[in-house]
Amino acid sequence: MFMTDTMSPPTTGGNLNVRPPHPPTSNVVDGDRVADLVSQLLVELGENPDREGLAGTPGRVANWWRSFLSPDPATAPICFGENSVAGQLVVVGGMSVWSLCEHHMLPMNLDVVAGYTPLGEVVGLSKFGRIAQRHAGRLQVQERFTRHVADEIVAVVGSPDVAVVVRGTHLCMSMRGVRMEAARTTTLEASGRFETDQLLSQQFLTLATTAWRNS
Repeated sequence: MFMTDTMSPPTTGGNLNVRPPHPPTSNVVDGDRVADLVSQLLVELGENPDREGLAGTPGRVANWWRSFLSPDPATAPICFGENSVAGQLVVVGGMSVWSLCEHHMLPMNLDVVAGYTPLGEVVGLSKFGRIAQRHAGRLQVQERFTRHVADEIVAVVGSPDVAVVVRGTHLCMSMRGVRMEAARTTTLEASGRFETDQLLSQQFLTLATTAWRNS
């Protein structure tokens, strides 16, 4: 795994073919307990959780935590036989998900692009978005998120020829600390031919990052 800033091109990571996928941990949230803790936090911050405007806020926050930590369960991927496209580069982009930085528990927005080369069949496109959503629905760090998404795609497509690049906007960097709103973090995980075929890797990175360079 390598992490870059916005000034440097991302570089490839390790061999994903030797690592098993990492499914997100299933969490059961005690809504009443969370709501009570939020009420206590408001009191400690000098607020009255029963005043107009805050009445009901602890319950809403608890419901959000329950929803955030309960992403849709994994489903079997839908694959379509398509021998005529074997070896073709497939790139799926525009997948924007929200997660929480586990260091400060502040949101981070992750733009995900995944690429693979089919081996006789193609994977239903929505599967890639669902994989990203499930791994985002937990306390995370971008580096681990990128690796876990790539690991699961390797398992789904049945081939190590997979690359995933993620560009993150971290509120823990833009609204606290150095407070640099334009800061972006880019991570790349690549394996199989994306590590050994320089042309294929460059084609993927060009397609993946063109929209980012224009934004």
